[in-house]
Amino acid sequence: MTVTGSNQKPPSKTEAPQEPFKRAVAGCLRALAHVPELEVAYAADKPNLNRGGGGGGVKVRLPEPPRKLDPREAAVLRGHADSMALRLACHNVDLHRRMMPQAQTARAIFDAVEQARVEAIGTQRMHGVGQNIDAMLDDRCQRAHLSEVKERSEAPLEDALAFIVRERLTGLKPPKHAQKLADVWRPWIEEKAGSDLDRLVEDVDDQRNFGLSVHKVLAALDMAEDMSPDQSSEEQEEGDDDSAVGEDGESTESDSEEGGEATQTERAESSAEMSEEDSMESGEAPAGEFDEEEDGDSPEGEQPSDARRPAAAGRPEQRATDYKAYTRRYDEIIAAEDLCEPEELDRLRAYLDKQLHNLSSIVARLANRLQRRLMAQQSRSWEFHLEEGILDPARLSRVIVDPQQPLSFKREKDTDFRDTVVTLLLDNSGSMRGRPITVAATCADILARTLERCGVKVEILGFTTRAWKGGQAREAWLTAGKPPTPGRLNDLRHIIYKAADAPWRRARKNLGLMMREGLLKENIDGEALEWAHRRLLARPEQRRILMMISDGAPVDDSTLSINPGNYLERHLRHMIEEIETRSPIELIAIGIGHDVTRYYRRAVTIVDAEELGGAMTDKLAELFEEKAVPIAIPKGFEPKAGRRGHPLH
Repeated sequence: MTVTGSNQKPPSKTEAPQEPFKRAVAGCLRALAHVPELEVAYAADKPNLNRGGGGGGVKVRLPEPPRKLDPREAAVLRGHADSMALRLACHNVDLHRRMMPQAQTARAIFDAVEQARVEAIGTQRMHGVGQNIDAMLDDRCQRAHLSEVKERSEAPLEDALAFIVRERLTGLKPPKHAQKLADVWRPWIEEKAGSDLDRLVEDVDDQRNFGLSVHKVLAALDMAEDMSPDQSSEEQEEGDDDSAVGEDGESTESDSEEGGEATQTERAESSAEMSEEDSMESGEAPAGEFDEEEDGDSPEGEQPSDARRPAAAGRPEQRATDYKAYTRRYDEIIAAEDLCEPEELDRLRAYLDKQLHNLSSIVARLANRLQRRLMAQQSRSWEFHLEEGILDPARLSRVIVDPQQPLSFKREKDTDFRDTVVTLLLDNSGSMRGRPITVAATCADILARTLERCGVKVEILGFTTRAWKGGQAREAWLTAGKPPTPGRLNDLRHIIYKAADAPWRRARKNLGLMMREGLLKENIDGEALEWAHRRLLARPEQRRILMMISDGAPVDDSTLSINPGNYLERHLRHMIEEIETRSPIELIAIGIGHDVTRYYRRAVTIVDAEELGGAMTDKLAELFEEKAVPIAIPKGFEPKAGRRGHPLH
């Protein structure tokens, strides 16, 4: 993770090409938000706004830009930054909390329309900000496939209404990939609440009056009761010491609140319904949405944002061992060749070879270096000064000089190079698409060949999900009436690209499957790590090494929309701790553009995917040079068998 703080260091001569752009975006974000000390970080996670309660500073997390940034990608990233800056400058979180309706769908709409208001303020006053936000919204709608909706059941009402409100406030049509979403709902919305929507334009700079008008819209849509001005006045009297929003749309805060605003759930967190219907390919939230958190304690009666999710309200803090799957009936462990026709697999492998013709030579040189280091450890040595064995000619001169000296013999011996197996566990999530997954596939290819030549067995595994929106597991949960605390709500897909005992020549083409369109979806790292770990425990080799390669934290929108926001991450941390402290398996991790050192004890983070080959070979070389201490397999780690193509066990 690269962090750009308020006290910037002068650029170095060897800095990455995107660093100047990141500094410029961070500076603009601080200026627009009127928060000079705002801390900006870049990571391969979903955008996040942390208001820094309890005396902490305000923190923002933005997506890590690629090294080769095209104009559209730059506009999308600036759109994320501008959206958060406007949220900080023009939004009063306490007022928003007091005016929030009770019903889940109504809360989602209220959040969505408020975000449309703050973005409209920036769009009206700064043309460039409007272009950036438009690009960001279009990108998110494209990733969520909202341009493919055909009926209302496929289109989130809150997002459609937000775009229609944005059109009223700014005069701008919805972005290209959001037009069908808005058009599907427009006739019904206009018929029921068209006149109420028109009145929103008058209150765009006044959050309180705007909120009252939104309540009228919700009442017209039969989704909430209208909030009268008297009710709103009572709410305002309860929070006289809270911050107010001025006519210019910027929040004016009292000294007692700075750094300590109440924790607020943004659109993704305020309603399970919203996230249930619209999951993102890259783990991001639907259009105009990002996480907002606060580090410190919440005001009395207010729970942290994760605990305020509808399905988790009132629950005690979740323990790592609370993790469960709603159903494992639809999970699968499957060989790569069973997911694709042989002809297509050959074509995909040829495409992979063509894409990485130049890169493969670089990684091959690194692999050769690793091979030399490994072979040097396996080379034979000699024992000297023995009474029997092979005559040592180097010491015959002593016998000639002094015939009383005994003859010296030598014997060849093997070094202690234990039987070893290495498992490469590759993240097959949507955020790995493009260059990262291509580089990962090539590095796995060359590394497997190298280690095989050295007598080290290699297993290559991948993990993703079968669907974007929860798949059959989610459908079963909906059919059952949405029981609370369902746990993981997606169908796992664990892929075996190369089994440890399979020769490389037979498994080579399987890695081409990673190039297949539509394969990469979401990532549930904890269960994938557990699966790979159990496979290794069943191996007979003396030394077993598990290498995780990922570009981000676990993300599954279907699961996180119902459970606490750290549900998957807590399970991942639990599994890592179990393996690192109780298992004989040696675990290492490589993060691509993502700081994995906060999860794993033995880890390295690389900024560019093209550094992956060097990082893999270096970390493996370090491991082989170490004298690992065998650890007895604990009682709780007996391997469980799983059958290819069948549900996980």
